[in-house]
Amino acid sequence: MNSLINKVAIVTGASSGIGRASALLLASKGASVVVGARRELELQQLVQEIEQKGGRAAWVAGDATHESFAQTMVDTALRHFGGLDIAFNNAGSLGAMGSTPEITASGWHDTLDVNLSSAFYAAKHQIPAMLKRGAGSIIFTSTFVGYTVGFSGLAAYAASKAGLIGLTQALAVEYGAQAIRVNALLPGGTDTPMGQQIANSPEALAHISNLHALKRIATPEEIALSVLYLASDASSFMTGNALLVDGGISILRA
Repeated sequence: MNSLINKVAIVTGASSGIGRASALLLASKGASVVVGARRELELQQLVQEIEQKGGRAAWVAGDATHESFAQTMVDTALRHFGGLDIAFNNAGSLGAMGSTPEITASGWHDTLDVNLSSAFYAAKHQIPAMLKRGAGSIIFTSTFVGYTVGFSGLAAYAASKAGLIGLTQALAVEYGAQAIRVNALLPGGTDTPMGQQIANSPEALAHISNLHALKRIATPEEIALSVLYLASDASSFMTGNALLVDGGISILRA
C-alpha cells in the first residue's frame, strides 16, 4: 500500500528537516521527486543522494512566497517526469515571534506569506496537473500550535498554520469528487533546524520533551513516515484531515 512506483512527487522545504527526510523516503518507495527550497547546494546534495540510491530526482531553488516558484516546481515535474501525483507543501518558518503588540505589520505579513500564501500558490498550480492524472494527494505541514495547544509569543505562526487547516478542508471538499485528497500534517516537537530555534538549550529541550506524552521529540524520519502514509494509497479514504503526529503533546498538560 505504501508503494509509490510510477508516482511523481513535489516536496518543498526540502533542504533540511522533515522535508529532506520525506523526499528521501518518498524516493525510496519509488516516487520521482522534485525538491525545492532556497538553498541550492543542499538541494543538489539531496538529489545526488537520491540518485546514488537508485532514485530519480530534480531540484528547484527559489522562494516559496513567490507564485512563480510554485509554477516552476510543477513545470519541472511535468518536464522531467511527465506528471504530478503527490505534493508535500512543507515550506515554512516560525516567522515573527514575540508579544503581539511588538509584532510589526511586515513581520505578520511575512509570516503569513511563508506559511500560508506559499501553500495556496502551490496548490493553485498543483491541482491542474493532478486533474490531468485523474487523482492526487496534497499534504500541508501545519502544527498543533494554535490548534490544540497555545504558546505565547507565536501568534503569527499559530494563525498562519491554522489557516492551512482551513485551506485543507476547503480544497478537500472542492476537489474530492475528482479524486484529489488534501490533508494537513500536524507534527509535534521535532529535531529540525526550526525546532532547534525553540529547543535552543539542554534545559529548553528537556522542557519541550516533557510536554509530550512520549517524553521526547520526534526525528524527521518519524514524521516522514506519516507523510508517506498520506501520500500513498494506504490513506485512500482520508481527506480534509488535520492529522496529529505530535507524540501526545495535545493530550498532556505537563
